[in-house]
Formats: sequence, C-alpha cells, structure tokens
Amino acid sequence: MRFERRNPVSAERVWEGKAADAADVARALAAARSAFADWADAPLETRIAVVRRFGELLSAEAAALADLIGLETGKPRWEAATEVQSMIAKVEISIRAQAERAGERSGEAAGARSVLRHRPHGVLAVFGPFNFPGHLPNGHIVPALLAGNVVLFKPSELAPATAEACLQIWRRAGLPAGVLDVLQGGAETGALLAEADIDGLLFTGSARTGARLAQRFALTPQRILALEMGGNNALVVWEPEDAEAAAAVVLQSAFLSAGQRCTCARRLILPCGGEGDDLLDALLALCDRVRVDAWDAEHTPFMGSVITPAVAEGLLSVQAQRIAEGGRALRPMRLLREGTGLLSPGVLDASDIELPDEEVFGPLLQVQRAQDFEHALQLAGATRFGLAAGLLSRDPVRFEQFRRRLRVGVLNWNRPLTGASSGLPFGGLGASGNHRPSAWYAADYCAYPVASLESEHLPSAAIPGLAALEEPRT
Repeated sequence: MRFERRNPVSAERVWEGKAADAADVARALAAARSAFADWADAPLETRIAVVRRFGELLSAEAAALADLIGLETGKPRWEAATEVQSMIAKVEISIRAQAERAGERSGEAAGARSVLRHRPHGVLAVFGPFNFPGHLPNGHIVPALLAGNVVLFKPSELAPATAEACLQIWRRAGLPAGVLDVLQGGAETGALLAEADIDGLLFTGSARTGARLAQRFALTPQRILALEMGGNNALVVWEPEDAEAAAAVVLQSAFLSAGQRCTCARRLILPCGGEGDDLLDALLALCDRVRVDAWDAEHTPFMGSVITPAVAEGLLSVQAQRIAEGGRALRPMRLLREGTGLLSPGVLDASDIELPDEEVFGPLLQVQRAQDFEHALQLAGATRFGLAAGLLSRDPVRFEQFRRRLRVGVLNWNRPLTGASSGLPFGGLGASGNHRPSAWYAADYCAYPVASLESEHLPSAAIPGLAALEEPRT
C-alpha cells in the first residue's frame, strides 16, 4: 500500500512511497540476520569509527536535514536545527556511555579472574515517533549499533522522509548492508515487525501503543523490550522567586514543540489566592505574545504546527469536552488557519472538574488550584503516569518534599520540564515506561552482560565431605 506525507500547513507533498508488507519485513529480517555475525564480531573501534563518521556527515548536512524535519513535522526551523545538533551530540555521549555502562571489566575472585563482558542481543526493532523523528530514534539506533546489534527501524508514518534521509547518511558513513534498514508504514507494518523473529524492540510513543506491545511481548521474555512513553506531567509553582520569570518557564514547559513533547507540562498546579492569580496573569500575557506560524515563516515563530490538521481538530474537541464539563477557558486554544495544524496556546482552568488521567499531546495547559502545598503534592501525584514533574519555588525545603513524594523519572527544580540532559538517564515509571530508561542508560538495554570466572588451570582445592581413599566403605 502506498502512502504519502504532506506538510501540515502548506499541504506540500514531502514524501511518497510504499508501506512495508509481510514479504518486505521477511526480506529485511533475513538480511539483518545475515549481517549480524560480522557486525557483532567487528572490533568495537570499527563500530565507533562508523558511528563517528555518521556524526561528521550529520554536521556537514545539518542545515539540509533541519529543513527537512521542519518541512515534514511543521516545527520551526530553529527548533529543527536544535534537534539535529542533539543527534550529533548523541554520538560522543553514546560512545562514553557504552564504555562506562557496557564495557569490559576484570578482577580477581576465588583464585580466578572475574570478567564482565557485554554481548549484543541480535536483531533489534526500533519504533520512532513523529515529534523528534531524527533525535529520538537516533537515541536508540546509535547505542544499539555500538553494542553490535543490527537494527530494523520503523519510523512514524508521519515522518518517513526524515528516516529515509538518515538511512542514506548512515550508508554514506560506511555502515555495511543489512546492519540498518528502514521499514516504512503505519500500525500494520509495526504489528508485522513486532511479531517477527526479532530479539528485541525499542519503542518511543504513546502509552496505549506501548501497552499493546507489552502484551505482545509477555509470552516471549527472552526478547528485550524498552518502552519510552508519554506522561500527564505536573508543574507546581509555589512561592517562586519571580512571577514573570516563573511564567516564562511555564510557557516553555507547556508549549515548546506545540506541546508535542512527552515531557511537556499538561497540568499547572498553583496556590489559591493572589499568588496564583499573579502567576496566571503573567502566563496569559506571555501566551498573547506567542507567535505561531509555518516552520519557515519570515518572522521566527515560537510554535509551529501540530503534526496534522486532523490532530488539531482532535485537540480542539478535547478542549470543547473539558469546557462542557465545567472547565473555563482562560485562553482558548484556537485554529489559526483553516485546513492546517496551527493552533494558538490554550490555558484552561480545570479546578472545578475531574480531569481524566490522560496525556493531551498538544498546546493545551490545564490549571488546577491547591489549598496548600500538601494539596499541591497530592494533585501532582494523582496520575498513573510517571514521566516528568517540576517545581518552581525559591524554597529548597519545598523541593525536598517534592522530590521525595513524586514518583517520576525526570524531576526538575526551577527549570523547564522540557529540559533533559543526555548525560543522564531518560524515562518514566507506571504508564510512562517499563524501567528501561534511555539516553545515558540506553547502553543497558542494547546489550546483555556475561559474567565469567576464568583460569588457565583447573582448581586443586579439596572438596569438603568426600571420604578419603583408604577409608572402608560401609
């Protein structure tokens, strides 16, 4: 089946091609199996050299790749350029993480040499998302290849062109045939690949899809599964140093990437009364200044389009439902241009309604008011997700309380929720992940440890409880 990808604002065709069917998946899997032994047995230095060459080519083609990402996803050019820089930085970060977390170690134990080595799993599938079509799959692919795995990559059907461009860069970097292949397509192609004879799957996407994958993998515990999913993330503002500075952090946390980051703040928790009102006033004033436009607009936008016009309509329906239930639109999310994915940032007072515990993946921030800090902690923790949470406060004691109470994988203090370091692990708990964080810890799930006791000679120590040779048998 053929499908195409169009720009979410101009409707310009970006890519057209065929979705992989069962025969395509089988051919790609056979090629990967054939390539695995040589790639896994190649010296680590050889694999590092190819990965570094990929990074060099990314640097040389950074502007062109950023333009393609912007055209395909609708994110502003400046933000797409930042994504490409993150891809480039991932190379050296992954090499260092590989050495620290999956290198070889040796020592002495019980008269023998104790050795820790790591081995690749084999054929790993990578499922990529649309919001960071280069950076997030790259965060799985680079450490997987360094470990000696071969990879079958199924990108989001909403970002096929970026995946194809990255594959060509890998090939020019000298990656052998069969070591990395791209299988384009939607949910049907993904299901075929998940059910194929692969050795593991590295996934970034929605909690709903991740849960279905976990069910599929439940009967095959020998296959590795790393799930990186979304969150219903809370940002608490309580006695900040400055209301306007805090509002700027809230704006970035909620609306960067048009709210299409898994770490974006979905819920803003403020105190009742004047302090919370002041923060809201400052935030709404900033929202009124946000420029939303096409990725390549003459005047640089802060926000670009959501991924498709259909997604924009779905988000507006969510907002309408919240309002019908009793929510109050402080700044309604609006469609700025018919037939596009351009939405204004929306702020909704949801203090008087019971919010569904779900991720709203777009520029809609839901405000909840708390009677006191204990109430704020309760509201922040009232979710089945566990990806990210943040506190904006001048009080370190408050942060210690916050840090101890919130069960999340990313927890920030006086920084945007959308800020994460690749030098740290990245991932969540509960419906946000399965305890296999990526970034610095990606090396952990890309290889399995082999623990050995080794000696050139057999042991000569006596075995307790054996009768002496001269003792009579009874």
